[in-house]
Amino acid sequence: MATIILGSQWGDEGKGKLTDILCPEVRLCARAAGGHNAGHSIVANGVSYSFHLLPSGLVNPRCVNLIGSGVVFHVPSFFKELAELHCEGLDTKDRILVSDRCQVNFDLHAAVDGLEEVELGARKIGTTGRGIGPSYSTKAARSGVRIHDIFDEEVFERKLRQLASGYKKRFGHLLEYDVEEEIARFKEYRQTLAPYCIDAVQFMKDAQDRNEKILIEGANALMLDIDYGTYPYVTSSNTGLGGIFTGLALNPAKIDNIIGVVKAYTTRVGQGIFKTEDTGDVGTKLQEIGREWGVSTGRKRRCGWLDLVVLKYSTAINHYTALNLTKLDVLDTFPVLKVAVAYKSPDGEELDYFPADLAFLDKCEVVYKEFEGWQKPTTHAKTYYDLPKQAREYVEFIEQFCGASEDKLDRHWSLAGRHDFSRPVRYMWR
Repeated sequence: MATIILGSQWGDEGKGKLTDILCPEVRLCARAAGGHNAGHSIVANGVSYSFHLLPSGLVNPRCVNLIGSGVVFHVPSFFKELAELHCEGLDTKDRILVSDRCQVNFDLHAAVDGLEEVELGARKIGTTGRGIGPSYSTKAARSGVRIHDIFDEEVFERKLRQLASGYKKRFGHLLEYDVEEEIARFKEYRQTLAPYCIDAVQFMKDAQDRNEKILIEGANALMLDIDYGTYPYVTSSNTGLGGIFTGLALNPAKIDNIIGVVKAYTTRVGQGIFKTEDTGDVGTKLQEIGREWGVSTGRKRRCGWLDLVVLKYSTAINHYTALNLTKLDVLDTFPVLKVAVAYKSPDGEELDYFPADLAFLDKCEVVYKEFEGWQKPTTHAKTYYDLPKQAREYVEFIEQFCGASEDKLDRHWSLAGRHDFSRPVRYMWR
């Protein structure tokens, strides 16, 4: 049976740590979408690991890891990341596999990514600059290169030259890229990559037929989904539940849990609407206490109060069976807390849903509910009832607002409870 971990906001909620905690119970950890723009930072046995393209299930020495067909795959980053893990003493031999249906993310795509951002000017997306968007664009245009193409030298070189030629016509001398240099590098990759590549459809079918325990690690988060996020300020893949099915050929009947990871406040990297953002003292305090800067880019994250309209919207799309609240301890010293419960339109109507028209949303005011802060440390709490009363009230309001039923919450608490509570799972991650 499969457990799916998904980001419920704009990413950076703590999905990697939950993956690390749940991994000892599974045999297979898989990624379904995104690329090396993702970022998970994990500390295990006193060693810090940073994951981008690779599934963070590699921390568990008994877990096989799969990069699924919906991922855009940057070959140099794959080998670089493996080498870094080996330097930290992590043995990944025979534990990482790659679908041969993945789209190849070339250095060409990264070069184009930067030029497209320049074209957008003040309306730029704020991408990581790693070519994720252009990779998915060529996939959708059916001009991309898949991993299995790498192993047919003639087909591979023809496709990459055609791709480079098309971009050269568009950008001219602005495109600083040498297609022959990239082709030459792939002559080596053709040999070194082969042992990792498999037919992931058959692999997943076999694993599910054996009723293996599977953990699926989402990348990015729902509000960055190409269809349901704050378009156009999103990534270029389906980061929600739908992308899990298409990216891994997962059997919907074999899902046990869909866990939505929720940060106790809200952060966002890059451009785009963020109604509860605080650019003053509150945002700065959240940023500093929460150490809010990106694993992939190093950029400081925009910070603000928890937006429950966003979370309710995310729940309606991803159908979470449990919510996993993280970083509650970051709020320990705040005398007053706020959460967004609605948006008020210019004509005074209160909206309890997240509209598609972001220009309209931009004109709306946020309706907040205030909570008394607990102003006590929560970092040593090992059970829910070790939390201060005010902290429990904050948590329970989130549950009630999003319609999370008690039976689902109990099931998740039981799931978390099989782990050492000296590493608090549900409430207090930093």
